[in-house]
Amino acid sequence: KHFEFGDRNLYDCGIDMPPKKCPDCGGEMKRDGYTIPFATFLGFDGTKEPDIDLNFAGEYQATAHKYVGEIFGEKNIYKAGTVSTLKERNAYRYLRKYCEVTGEAFSKYEENRLIAGFTGVKSTTGQHPGGIIIVPDDREIYEFCPVQHPANKDTDIITTHFDYHKIDKNLLKLDILGHSGPSMLRYLYEITGVNAMDIDMSDKETLSIFNSIDALNIRDPEYRFTDGTYGIPEFGTNFVRGMLQEIKPKKIGDLVRIAGFSHGEDVWQNNAQDYVNGGVATMDEVISTRDDIMNYLILKGLSNIDAFNIMETVRKKDKFLNDAQINLMKANNVPDWYIESCDKIKYMFPRAHAAAYVINSFRMAWYKVHHPLAFYAAYLTEEAGAFDPEIILKGPGACYDVVRRLRSHGAADDGAEEEEASRDETEGESTDKDKRTLKVCEIAYEMYARGYDFKPPKLGASHARRFRVDENSLILPYVALEGVGLSAANAIYEAYEEKPFFTVEDAIGRAKLNKTSVEALKKYGVFDGLPETDQVSFF
Repeated sequence: KHFEFGDRNLYDCGIDMPPKKCPDCGGEMKRDGYTIPFATFLGFDGTKEPDIDLNFAGEYQATAHKYVGEIFGEKNIYKAGTVSTLKERNAYRYLRKYCEVTGEAFSKYEENRLIAGFTGVKSTTGQHPGGIIIVPDDREIYEFCPVQHPANKDTDIITTHFDYHKIDKNLLKLDILGHSGPSMLRYLYEITGVNAMDIDMSDKETLSIFNSIDALNIRDPEYRFTDGTYGIPEFGTNFVRGMLQEIKPKKIGDLVRIAGFSHGEDVWQNNAQDYVNGGVATMDEVISTRDDIMNYLILKGLSNIDAFNIMETVRKKDKFLNDAQINLMKANNVPDWYIESCDKIKYMFPRAHAAAYVINSFRMAWYKVHHPLAFYAAYLTEEAGAFDPEIILKGPGACYDVVRRLRSHGAADDGAEEEEASRDETEGESTDKDKRTLKVCEIAYEMYARGYDFKPPKLGASHARRFRVDENSLILPYVALEGVGLSAANAIYEAYEEKPFFTVEDAIGRAKLNKTSVEALKKYGVFDGLPETDQVSFF
């Protein structure tokens, strides 16, 4: 029941402060807090519309959505509607199809004019993956917009007819999102018995993998990777790993800043990176998130309201600092480079979001260091659809060959938020599959290098969809085999749990397996030792 503020000139994360005993009771004080002013969420006078994002495990998302209805009343909540419009490439296809069917031909210039006219036209409606619109109890949704079933399909889902962006200034939207992180942490808790909430956020070994691989205890002398964050959410992409190599984070505060940099636009590249590398400013001085601006300006002597308004101006793409704001900053000895940096920014992450990502990522990294096989089991369970046993069971050499090939073809995730608008859909899908395969092969290669390996699926030992730990190995789930879908995997797992199979024929009949699934299971020896049929031959 004793509380102290740290020196904000020295620390911007409580966890980075030195340990201290409570002067009242002698107990270890909790080091918490991430320098997040409440005003960045709701304004100083409650004048800012709040942006509320809540991440839940993917399988729990529907339950969370239902609970929102219990809180506010089912009649007061609606799924946020979306409006899909024609992209330029689809407009071009429509025009080409029209020409094929009718035999008409247009000049290049007329084609461009028609395509420009098609682009942006409404094509269909849908729903936001996690957005829920809340209507106050004394209001009706029809005061703001009509409602509909998405794409006019016969479903019990009701969405706003307008794109939610059109009414988000009038009604509150909650983002109740499905995320892989909570799912992984829950599975890690089940395997290890260690609750993620009890993890020591100041663990030095865990922090070290964000700038070296020493804590991973690599046993393969020919191991080629130099980064320790493969598989860590938000810190495992090629783009962020490059940032980690450049910055070499030494404390949690650095990780929060990196999360801000990586999710911003013109915040690190073409901005903070140049000031740090040029010796103009330090990592702790450059802007990484919205809150940094307000915190810094208040420390420089600006009033709360002025600091808040400048932060809001910078974070909104459609505004620039005006002369009065610039003069006010200069009058309070804000350096020119800082003002210049503000005007370069196109989008900034909120510090709360960055801190939440870092807490989640650090917990995951703790398991990777201290319970490695459990970590790999949880990660690969989430990515089972990209697991190719034909490659990975061959060993580290085969995994690295795939990594090298896919990297040379540009499959590495560069951190870009959007695909190129001109890219064909099929190419986009292929690229996404390659990226997922690359990530899984990187993880498998690292796992082998730490002295662990994989075992093919086995009756009685494998789960339907989860990788399981077995001494120094991971046992593949049935769903990891190509040709065995989730329903077939569940069927064979549940049937065997109910009663072991006596023959292959018994397994096929009780689990209702098709030919493709049977061939895949036989290929990897799942039925080894079982007779084909229960028919007895006397000759």
